[in-house]
Amino acid sequence: MDDLIRRKLESLRRCLDRIITKRPVSIEILKSDYDIQDIISLNLERTIQLCVDIGSYLLAESEQTPPDTMGEVFTELALGGFIPETLALKLRKAVGFRNISVHEYQSIDWEIVFAIIHRNLDDFKEFMRIIK
Repeated sequence: MDDLIRRKLESLRRCLDRIITKRPVSIEILKSDYDIQDIISLNLERTIQLCVDIGSYLLAESEQTPPDTMGEVFTELALGGFIPETLALKLRKAVGFRNISVHEYQSIDWEIVFAIIHRNLDDFKEFMRIIK
């Protein structure tokens, strides 16, 4: 495996571990604890960005058409047979969250974040397994 991919996968693993160790047991805790909000949102942003970076690198190495948007990275990965279409759809939705988190931090819906960190982290773990 390429050293760049290995390093990015390790960073991705660390971000996911950080989310898991800091995720609150209730939505009320998440809504009221600004430190936890910061840790969770920052590590989710990084997780999504790392997946995009890894995907972009793989696409560039395979000489596939470069995507125009971050979400299209996952579409192209699915078209290229790197990941299943079902995973590509989930990761495209994650990019939508990342964009809100980065550009409109004040309007983050913490209930959606709570659902993501309790129900959707396996999507990123699946991505890591496939890339390895």
